[in-house]
Amino acid sequence: MSRIQANLVLLVAAAIWGSTFVVQHVSMDIIGPMSFTSTRFLLGFLVVLPLAIREWQKKKKTLEHKSFWVVTKKDLCLMIMIGVILFTATIIQQYGIIHTSVTNAGFLTALYVPMVPLLGLIIFRKKPHWITWIAIACSFSGTTLISGVDSSLQLGYGDALILTSTIFWGLHVLLVGLVAARTTMPLTLAAIQFVVSAIIAAVFAGVMETLTLEILKDAFWFIAYAGILSVGIAFTLQVVGQSHTQPADAALILSMETVFAAIAGALILGERLEINGMIGCSLILSAILMVEILPMLLRKHRRFS
Repeated sequence: MSRIQANLVLLVAAAIWGSTFVVQHVSMDIIGPMSFTSTRFLLGFLVVLPLAIREWQKKKKTLEHKSFWVVTKKDLCLMIMIGVILFTATIIQQYGIIHTSVTNAGFLTALYVPMVPLLGLIIFRKKPHWITWIAIACSFSGTTLISGVDSSLQLGYGDALILTSTIFWGLHVLLVGLVAARTTMPLTLAAIQFVVSAIIAAVFAGVMETLTLEILKDAFWFIAYAGILSVGIAFTLQVVGQSHTQPADAALILSMETVFAAIAGALILGERLEINGMIGCSLILSAILMVEILPMLLRKHRRFS
């Protein structure tokens, strides 16, 4: 797969995720966050499982040894850890969506873009471009405007949760890119992270929530959309796309979900942004563009100067 094809795959994933913010928001009137998260990831797991089994068997044929395992214990543990991180990011975001608008949730989630190089510095000691720090400052300023921070500098509860989830989304993007590229088994990674997330959410749902057949029936189409499209297709596209592109590039393209979320919120829920929110969105999008495009332009300038 070429880099352009990988970027297009990631853009499709972003479009699906952006529209799913509406589903996540509306479904909370019917079903609990843990139950919704568990059922959507279980459904996503079932969608990708046949493809993952085929990939596993194909990989096994290329190996000389006859062992069932075609990934190392280290990579398997990393895949499971990615599933834990995915659950954490998803459930924090899900609770945040209950207490904020779809538009706010979409744009605030985009803060994981500058979070990716920042986490890369902390975890992998990879020094980011100097423009990253300016982008982070712009992102934070945009956050304060879009979330309606008052003079006490306190974020709204839902906005603060969404902001917290971006740390885990950034970590998820970093690790998915690393593991998918080195194992060349993106579908297996997708299946494992889905089932891990589904199991953890199911345990919490059993303790915290009540799930009945009537609730499942009422929430069926929401679960189907979020499970089949958002999890089974979009998250799998993310893993496949990230096998052929860099984490920072992937984060930039995936951040387009914010635009799709705003469009979906406006068309379906009639949401609108005030002038401060529009300025905040512009600052966040500017930060996203800074992280990737400006360093690329500066490199080209130095090359031809």
